[in-house]
Amino acid sequence: MRLSKYFLPTLKENPAEAQIVSHRLMLRAGLVRQQAAGIYAWLPLGFRVLKKIEAIVREEQDAAGAQEVLMPTIQPAELWQQSGRYDDYGKEMLRITDRHDRPMLYGPTNEEMITEIFKDGAKSYRDLPKNLYHIQWKFRDEVRPRFGVMRGREFLMKDAYSFDADYEGAVVSYRAMMLAYMRTFQRLGLKAIPMQADSGPIGGDLSHEFIILAETGESEIFYDSDFETVDWVKGGYGYTPASLEKFFAEMTARYAATDEKHDKAAWEKVPQARRRTGRGIEVGHIFYFGQKYSAPLGLTLAGPDGRPIIPHMGSYGIGVSRLVGAVIEACHDANGIVWPDPVAPFRCAILNLKPGDAACAALCERLYRAIPEALLDDRDERAGVKFGDADLIGLPWQAIVGPRGAAAGRVELKRRAGGERQELSLEDALAKLLG
Repeated sequence: MRLSKYFLPTLKENPAEAQIVSHRLMLRAGLVRQQAAGIYAWLPLGFRVLKKIEAIVREEQDAAGAQEVLMPTIQPAELWQQSGRYDDYGKEMLRITDRHDRPMLYGPTNEEMITEIFKDGAKSYRDLPKNLYHIQWKFRDEVRPRFGVMRGREFLMKDAYSFDADYEGAVVSYRAMMLAYMRTFQRLGLKAIPMQADSGPIGGDLSHEFIILAETGESEIFYDSDFETVDWVKGGYGYTPASLEKFFAEMTARYAATDEKHDKAAWEKVPQARRRTGRGIEVGHIFYFGQKYSAPLGLTLAGPDGRPIIPHMGSYGIGVSRLVGAVIEACHDANGIVWPDPVAPFRCAILNLKPGDAACAALCERLYRAIPEALLDDRDERAGVKFGDADLIGLPWQAIVGPRGAAAGRVELKRRAGGERQELSLEDALAKLLG
């Protein structure tokens, strides 16, 4: 993409309404624009990041055996009345009435709807286990939406729902999702710490939230540094029950807690060299809640002996749009965003420091045509403006082309994370950028 043709409305100054780093940088770098309190339009650069995160989330859900569906944003109130949550959920639920005076709602979550869908399609225990997920927009009418996409009213979420014949099967499904989450966050370039959590309004008695490390996080956390060293992607963890049991045992054997649940006695048992403290941001939450929704909504299946069984369920959420802000909170410096490679909107910014110079233009064009995800800054702007914008939007690499280097067929490469620079031939630069 040529920057002269790209819609990228950057800002020089920090917006007064932005209180945290990710909100400031998302507005300044032209990722989003606010349309109403807690509701944002995603501009081209931000939308590319959102879709990359979504793709990684989807790939790991598929790998864990979950099947993708797409449920509507608007739900009939009747389902929530049957489950008992319609009145209990509170003012965060946006309640509406259609032209036929039927009560409806903009879904804040989908336990009721997915239960009804599964009830309509499943007949016996042979249809179990199943895990169905979708990636869809949600709405929760926060009383004080703030911090940009970190606590907005409208947000993109991956929510999955498992159905099992009994508790033992539900635990296997739960552990599979936990492993999928650890793999997902590692692939996004983030360090995630799973912590036992309260179930909140969704209910249940087995729950973990996933915290990523960020200095500006809202929660103080205490954790075993072993979490930072395990390779969840290449570590040999699989989705068989035996492998998941081993994974879960290793996971829960390590200490991790927010300040609200910090146990000083347990903390003292962690070797001193492995104790870590910091701050973090919640980006995912998983629950087992048994028959909390299947029973009141009448989900019964024929069991092995012909007697009816009520499936056990779990739900598993990842805030996809929230993750964009969370990544920035974890990955930035004084000059702007520092995108991890897997979620960067483009791989490389090509900076032509002298527009109109034939040698510079030719070398930039060769780079641009050779790099699949390149953003060519071909604007008629000063070098300082181009450097500032490149650091602000935070692409992993900057390929800097000036008259002296272009005359010699050489490119200066800058790694955004760390700022290391090196001058290379065009061939060596492409080898590094495409490697």
